[in-house]
Amino acid sequence: MTINGVELDELIDVPAGLRNVVAADTQLGDVRGQEGFYHYRQYSAIELASVCTFEEAWFLLVEGHLPDPAELSEFTDTVARSRLLPTELLPVLPAIAASANPMVGLRTALSMLAGIRDLRPMWDCDPASRKADALLICAVTPTILAALHRLNHGLPPVVPRADLSTAANWLYMLTGEPPRPRATRAIEQYLIATIDHGFNASTFTARVVASTGADVASAIVAAIGAFSGPLHGGAPDRALDGLDEIGSTDHIDDWVSDKIAKGDRVMGFGHAVYRTADPRSILLRAIGIELGGDLVEFATTVERRVTELLAELKPGRNLYANVEFYAGVVMELCGIPRSMFTPTFATSRVVGWSANILEQADSAKVIRPSARYVGPRAPQPVPARRSPG
Repeated sequence: MTINGVELDELIDVPAGLRNVVAADTQLGDVRGQEGFYHYRQYSAIELASVCTFEEAWFLLVEGHLPDPAELSEFTDTVARSRLLPTELLPVLPAIAASANPMVGLRTALSMLAGIRDLRPMWDCDPASRKADALLICAVTPTILAALHRLNHGLPPVVPRADLSTAANWLYMLTGEPPRPRATRAIEQYLIATIDHGFNASTFTARVVASTGADVASAIVAAIGAFSGPLHGGAPDRALDGLDEIGSTDHIDDWVSDKIAKGDRVMGFGHAVYRTADPRSILLRAIGIELGGDLVEFATTVERRVTELLAELKPGRNLYANVEFYAGVVMELCGIPRSMFTPTFATSRVVGWSANILEQADSAKVIRPSARYVGPRAPQPVPARRSPG
């Protein structure tokens, strides 16, 4: 007996969610969940976030090495030119902004951009053209997201400045005000730390679409769809909402106990891969403490107590604060509205998606797994039908 042309004895059972299943080889990086470590290429991602600019890390993911001064200058100039939106896209942004949240609007805008720029299927493009298309998508993503946010609030979009970095431009385009250096560096470190993180749901989705030879925008749009889910990229604001619900240190125990009793997930804690503290959370906690304030003090107290309670109530689960917990805290301190927390995440992750898309495009193999049919036995006779008419 065969299913989809595959003999039953050829099917391979895998864990639910493809957990620990190797689906491809990659040179982009890895996540070592048991060690609490992840890297981009050959470098620690956390170390890169500590000493590099976002543009340097972006170049590394795409080109395979850190840029020298001349390469970095040329790259940043290209990115700056690519941030500007095509004039054909500008008239439709108000309608998109009025009817959708920023992530939904981004999908629509990028699909239109692909048509305006006539992005070709990657199967028909040379590597240089693929890279150019990917850089364009990465560069305009924050411009689109910031414009949609401002239009939704009755404000005119802010044109990006060529003299500002990606992180500085993001804050500038959201607020219309020159960004504070301290806030810019905090957001830049966050962006670097979240560029890529293994074969997560959105990255894998991007690679599946790229494996068909589709255009870059199609693969990115598909990734955004996966990313929008609250179990993936849509959690930073929810984690901060949890701090609001707790309100004071006196309510931590009751809040956690109530969540566990209802079977609800404690947003901002636990991770599908890490069995130790999330290294991104450790970095962002340190950034938050440097920024200072009552919110950080409250967040660190909540983190400590929630970790203790989860260890008691869910023994053996190793549930620690993940990247979303302190991401929300840092973004709040830097003046980013909560509705733009997930879009901020997307402005960095689009670079990781693009790097994975470009790597996948070098393969001629379509990602096409099988499924085990578990429905009624087939074939069965179709029941007699009443004659038409």
